[in-house]
Amino acid sequence: MPNRMSQAPILSAMSWFGPHASLQQFIKLDQTSDMRFSVGTHGVQYILATQDRKVEFVCWEDVVLAHVTSALEYHGYYPVRKTQLETPVKAVLMDLDGTSVRSEDFWIWIIGQTTASLLGNPKFELEDVDIPHVSGHSVSEHLSYCINKYCPDKTLEQARKFYFRHTHYEMNEISKGRGKQDAFKPTPGLKDFLMDLKSRGIKIGLVTSGLYEKAWPEILSAFKTMQMGDPNDFYDAIITAGFPLRQGQVGTLGELSPKPHPWLYAEVCRVGLGIDADDDSHVIGIEDSGAGVCSILLAGFPVIGMAGGNIKESGTLGLCHHYCHDFKEVSAIIARP
Repeated sequence: MPNRMSQAPILSAMSWFGPHASLQQFIKLDQTSDMRFSVGTHGVQYILATQDRKVEFVCWEDVVLAHVTSALEYHGYYPVRKTQLETPVKAVLMDLDGTSVRSEDFWIWIIGQTTASLLGNPKFELEDVDIPHVSGHSVSEHLSYCINKYCPDKTLEQARKFYFRHTHYEMNEISKGRGKQDAFKPTPGLKDFLMDLKSRGIKIGLVTSGLYEKAWPEILSAFKTMQMGDPNDFYDAIITAGFPLRQGQVGTLGELSPKPHPWLYAEVCRVGLGIDADDDSHVIGIEDSGAGVCSILLAGFPVIGMAGGNIKESGTLGLCHHYCHDFKEVSAIIARP
């Protein structure tokens, strides 16, 4: 079916995204992946997907819905709100992995070790093409991808058992000084940036799709390196994907509602920081992953993308209000009158 889109509405639709969005940054679709919406039916003017196809935007003349896909088959539709960045900035919402702490390589390595255990092949290594699919999302989505590609005869339950076995072992080794070297390093300039935010009276929320048992050691390690004391005393709010659901334990919805769903960023802002909806334009979210960029956008806040992650590769650069290479550039944006 040919895509029936005129140039005028396409250009108009870009106003729903970041100020630098362009049509070339998206994949044009005739139909959403769940076949619920089609171009030219019920007023749908066009459907655009991010390059990693994690989010599909269904566009009418004056409404845009975002279809968030899920490897666990729990998809969701969310209204897209136009966002703008206004000063003074009252709150900053920060991603953990990649943005605040350089740990992504470690967790990708853990996913690789888990897959090796599933295959019974200790020499197995992930391929470069796998990286966008095993970073930035939930543990279960990362594992589901590897199962589908490398060992479809295995189950997610089997994978999770190996994953937590490797995680517990490596975390214990790191805590005793014997583990993988430089697993968790604060991003250069993080301490100065955080202290600058505090001096300006800006509220700070820390957000991660990672489970608590993997995220908290990262935060503690980074704060110990920066000699900044207890993270709980510094951040105004911290939210993780909660605790893993295992036999004999109570879990959370964290792994069914991770980034790019909006809930983590929405909750840390509304509940954790107590920011009213009227001040959404005075809140910024900082992310280095495509999933995180979409999560912030769908939560209704302007996005500052950070270099070093997969924003460009995922096709979400156009959803960012700004794209920075370090925290000094972010501070300059926040300091604008």
